Amino acid sequence: MTAGPQDQILDRRELASALLRALDLRHEVLDAIVDSDDHAAAVRSVSALLETTEDNANAVLGLQLGRLTKLERDHLRDEVTNLDATLKWLPEQRPFSTGTNVRLRPFTYDDEDAALYRRRSAEQLDDDGTPWGADRIEEERRAGLSRVDEETAAWFVAENTSGDRPECVGLVFGELHGGEVELAVWVAPESRKQGYGTAVIKLSRPELAAYFPGTTVIVRSPA
Repeated sequence: MTAGPQDQILDRRELASALLRALDLRHEVLDAIVDSDDHAAAVRSVSALLETTEDNANAVLGLQLGRLTKLERDHLRDEVTNLDATLKWLPEQRPFSTGTNVRLRPFTYDDEDAALYRRRSAEQLDDDGTPWGADRIEEERRAGLSRVDEETAAWFVAENTSGDRPECVGLVFGELHGGEVELAVWVAPESRKQGYGTAVIKLSRPELAAYFPGTTVIVRSPA
């Protein structure tokens, strides 16, 4: 699955921002690295310090000493400014768009997941324009879980992990059709316009690539 133009700009913008923050907080970053037991721990510490993804934190650890200059910081600031000018909205306006504090876990048979599915399905309409009834919703849920068991679908719950306990904020549906995986995203109404849709599409790429190697992923209806 390849990222769209907006996703690519957001990814590059977040990386440039993370590198810039790392240069501005170079003493704190060095302390976090030195105090870590190993590389993986250092990545986690820097990720938390800079409030960025572990991929970006890993890029920070790979910075060469020759780039720790005022000129490099100026270049990064210019890059962030130029990227901002091309975006429809900024990550600051939709804080979860970078994927930080967002994770996907497999959809289960649990009551909590069933209730979340019912919330999503209450927004679905039949061909005649009427909302799905309770029987239709339950039928669709069981059919989907059967496809997951048969490995022709992969369903996930999107969670916000920034609080004391994970908060369910949406659902992700990957459905295999021939050599393509159709991806649909639903974000709970109270969690919309915060970047979750962008984040879960980004997080879905490696998940679906692992479930369905060699397929093409088509984004159908991100919320």
